Amino acid sequence: MRKQDLGFDYHRYHRLLTEADDDDKRLALIELLIEEKARDRLAAQRASDRAAMTAHTIATVLRNGRN
Repeated sequence: MRKQDLGFDYHRYHRLLTEADDDDKRLALIELLIEEKARDRLAAQRASDRAAMTAHTIATVLRNGRN
């Protein structure tokens, strides 16, 4: 069995799925899953951008220090 993703709240989603006893609740759950996945991807992209900017800044500082 795979380890669960730390950002994936299995118990919460399981509870919401069991409570989704009509089409409106099922659609709301689907929209929630899509929204939260999009938010996770955006957060990952921002973290990646910050890491790239930090690496660039460090490289610039080190390059200028050699001159």
